[in-house]
Amino acid sequence: MTLPTPSRQRERPPSRNTTATETVPGPSGDAPAPEPNPLGRLLRRLTPADREVLWLYLLTRVGIWTVAYCTRWLFADDGRSHHAPSFFSSWQRWDWWHYLHIAQQGYFPDGNGPWISEWDNREAFFPGFPFLLRAVHTVVPSWPAAGALISFVAGGVAVLALARIARLHLPQDGAGPRAALFFLLSPCAVFLAAGYTEALFLALALPAWLAAQRLNWPLAALLTALATTVRVSGLFLAAALAVHFLVTARTAAEWRRLPWLTLPALPPLLYSWYLHAHTGDWMAWKHAEERGWYRDFHTPWEAWQNTWHAAFGHSQATGYAVMSQAELLAMLVGVALCGLLLWHRRWPEAAYIGLSLWALGTSYWYTSIPRASLLWWPLWVGLAAWSLRSPRVKTAYLTVAAPLMTVVAVTFLSGRWAG
Repeated sequence: MTLPTPSRQRERPPSRNTTATETVPGPSGDAPAPEPNPLGRLLRRLTPADREVLWLYLLTRVGIWTVAYCTRWLFADDGRSHHAPSFFSSWQRWDWWHYLHIAQQGYFPDGNGPWISEWDNREAFFPGFPFLLRAVHTVVPSWPAAGALISFVAGGVAVLALARIARLHLPQDGAGPRAALFFLLSPCAVFLAAGYTEALFLALALPAWLAAQRLNWPLAALLTALATTVRVSGLFLAAALAVHFLVTARTAAEWRRLPWLTLPALPPLLYSWYLHAHTGDWMAWKHAEERGWYRDFHTPWEAWQNTWHAAFGHSQATGYAVMSQAELLAMLVGVALCGLLLWHRRWPEAAYIGLSLWALGTSYWYTSIPRASLLWWPLWVGLAAWSLRSPRVKTAYLTVAAPLMTVVAVTFLSGRWAG
């Protein structure tokens, strides 16, 4: 896979006859047409390529929800039941309960915390998604419906931003929809529809990266700061922005924008201060990860060995073993991607991927690397570039990735561990 080099082309501004401020004669010839509502103005700003991407996004949402419907009926918790579980029951899995409990109760309800037994280590989860979930719940009474709505809207923003990033790098027609297709049919795409943080993080991180590509550092820093409220991966994005700034800044005016890049550090610092005020521990979120998910530091080779043993040493149930095999494969893909980025001197993206791999690859064993691959936007842009040069790549990818996506979706929606 050969990665594309950034294109100096920028999207054309809308022509004069498509601006929202121009008056158009009404039916009588002497009255201006009414101004469109906000939704209408938004739709008018979308290019045909954007609309194609959104149409693809909606189609894949229909596919995911169809799989969810079938899974509810085929894999009910009680195999002898004559009634399928509730509509959102399939989506209330694993991490969702942590986000829900934070949104409903806060981090330390009734004085509970890591000092009691059976604590759920909820402080490992950053507050951005639970706080937004609580806000949306004031309008949407159902908690799982509120979570699904957040991910649905955020996923649409994310896929549009990914397509625009691809168009900046690839001059060929169809580059944006191609990158979006690979992303939306990736093996772990089900997590973009779940009440998880991936869609929301990407809805902030990808526009931040797009702003950085256009050298709009205040906007890039603000969006990255919001991304750090959702996932610690926002700090890796902040590092990539800093590298991108260093390799692009040329004039004194550009260097005066450097202080903006300190903004993304503020939300994690405030969260650490909040945790310290309640627990006396500045790194309480990290220690919660260690207690709950074995994310204490180990050398990369120890982590690989422990994951290999879980995958092939017959020490785990088969469901966990096959997911450990997926973890190993995802790590190899990530290392290869980072190597290609370094080879092509894509230093900012290499910094982002490299820091992500270091964080994921130095715990006791690998956890959630396949799911984290959703956040590796250079992978989807690189695959699009490769497929535009070699059409068989698209066919090969879809024939393998689409079935894997269905398997992972059924695994997650039926309550089994899927990373």
